[in-house]
Amino acid sequence: MSTPRTRLTPEVAIVGGGPAGLRAASELAQSVSGDVLVLEREHEAGGIPRHCAHTGFGIRDLHRVLNGPDYARRLVRATEAAGAVIRTDAMVTGWTGDGGLEVTTPAGLAQVHAKAIVLATGARERPRTARMIPGDRPDGVYTTGMLQNLVHLHHREAGTRAVIVGSELVSWSAVLTLRHAGCRTVLMTSEHRRPEAYAAFTVPGRLGLRVPVRTRTRVARVIGKGRVEAVEIEHLDSGSRDVVECDTVVFTGDWIPDNELVRAAGLPLDGGTCGPVVDSELRTARPGLFAAGNVVHPVDTADVAALDGVQVATSVLEHFAGRAGESGGVRIVADEPLRWVSPMVHTPGGRGPTRGRLLAWADTYRPFPRVTVRQAGEVIARRRVPWPAAPGRVFRIPGELLDAARPDGGELRISLG
Repeated sequence: MSTPRTRLTPEVAIVGGGPAGLRAASELAQSVSGDVLVLEREHEAGGIPRHCAHTGFGIRDLHRVLNGPDYARRLVRATEAAGAVIRTDAMVTGWTGDGGLEVTTPAGLAQVHAKAIVLATGARERPRTARMIPGDRPDGVYTTGMLQNLVHLHHREAGTRAVIVGSELVSWSAVLTLRHAGCRTVLMTSEHRRPEAYAAFTVPGRLGLRVPVRTRTRVARVIGKGRVEAVEIEHLDSGSRDVVECDTVVFTGDWIPDNELVRAAGLPLDGGTCGPVVDSELRTARPGLFAAGNVVHPVDTADVAALDGVQVATSVLEHFAGRAGESGGVRIVADEPLRWVSPMVHTPGGRGPTRGRLLAWADTYRPFPRVTVRQAGEVIARRRVPWPAAPGRVFRIPGELLDAARPDGGELRISLG
């Protein structure tokens, strides 16, 4: 005997109650005639900013500087005030045969059938197991998200001496969380020749927080029985190793989208981002199914994800009005040293990407690189930009470099000179 399922039929269903999903919901709820439903698997909506106690949120979208919890609460309040419905503890587990969502809640099972669906499931850091780090399996090994959840939401301790793997912006967020918990960061490692985070964070972090950063190093082994006791550090240029005593290890960065629903839907995945292939309007290959935020570009800051919510809301409204046309366009390909470019499809004559910029990820450092766009082997645009491309941070490419692309000219290849 099958379990009865509640059937919900909102106008729009949004999977994920982080900045992208909440901002999309608040925009749509003011414009559509039916319900806008946000499905959030956590007990509270707001996404990662809920457990980031430091400041720096809301600059691009709200034009003010907030700490993470305040930023999350502001987004939730705006979404509810606009008339959207947020259902927390609602885990979307898959798809129905006719394109609806299978949802598990404390009250039971539900099916959600909406005229448009937005996937805003975000991204997560790869844990130790996915990074294939050998050694013992003691307690005290976290990702940044696990650490911040433990400290800021559950008010637990996190040890006394920590080693942080990675030196991205999120790595310094982990340092601040550890400091709040009374844990000293004794080492930050990076496999690259220079720290991945901006100097504006790295220099004060090294001097003000007294965090030593070792470049061209990696954690080769975790040591400890019961609790972490030390890590073995390998120096990549020489091959030599030494042991650093610690009781906490935090793996930061190395992001991967929460793409389970994308894969279950049979949507094309981008080989670089591991997220769904989307065009500049954030449409996927399935009509009426959209994706926004860090599920399509792992990862940018919360405020950029929120602005993706505005972009995707406009696309949903165009879809309802019959003005969206067919998804498709010209495929964008990233050439080395770029790992990926998002969006992955350029729509000639379309609105262009969020904030008028493509987002990309570089595997090597290039100061003030020259961005080159080719189509059918010919250079259609070339420009030197006054900012570096660096591992561990998003590289922004002016969207107007694609203005000369021809709809029938074949794929666009973007490289750095």
